[in-house]
Amino acid sequence: MKICVDRDKCQDHGQCVIAAPDIFRFGEDGTLLYESHVDESLRDSAEEAADVCPEQAITIMDE
Repeated sequence: MKICVDRDKCQDHGQCVIAAPDIFRFGEDGTLLYESHVDESLRDSAEEAADVCPEQAITIMDE
């Protein structure tokens, strides 16, 4: 599964970090970091992160 974040939309609110900490996190400089390729076992948390993103900046694609 591939995770994409539209950096033009993302405002670093951090809702994805709360919803899916195994995928999303903040770097030391406060910018969003994420795993772009994740195991299918993380689909539920990835979908939750995409759902709660206020900017709808997260896309999940099957590989």
